[in-house]
Amino acid sequence: MTLWQIAAVVLAALIGMEIFAWWAHRYIMHGWGWGWHRDHHEPHDKVLEKNDLFAVVFGTIVFFMFLGGYYYSDALWWTAFGITLYGLIYTFIHDGLVHQRFFRWVPRRGYAKRLVQAHKLHHATIGREGGVSFGFVFARDPARLKAELKRQREAGLAVVRDSAEA
Repeated sequence: MTLWQIAAVVLAALIGMEIFAWWAHRYIMHGWGWGWHRDHHEPHDKVLEKNDLFAVVFGTIVFFMFLGGYYYSDALWWTAFGITLYGLIYTFIHDGLVHQRFFRWVPRRGYAKRLVQAHKLHHATIGREGGVSFGFVFARDPARLKAELKRQREAGLAVVRDSAEA
């Protein structure tokens, strides 16, 4: 593969993973996988969460993609690389920046602040119903997310924590 082909495959994997992450978060984690994801939405003082099992499952799949790519397909190997890169970005942003599992820094402006606000608004619902901002890297305008949460609460689609409506 040429350098341009590799870059295109990695970029496509990164973009594809944000789309897949949104879908998996919305329909698996807040659907039939809620049993693992629930503790991520509830206060606790544990280092690990059941929710971390998703990383083990997805990491295992990517391991086999690397293995198959090594033996059969450069494109598959570079796709697995792009997915792994997305996983590192996700870990830094979601676990590190938003949930502060690895470091303490609260952004005061810019896109980092928007990411934190969007994900905090995702956690504003009680339970798995309703909700906003299921992606991890692309964050919509927090004012629009608040308006959507308000609409969901008024329609009876979600139970929203009081502080989220401010």
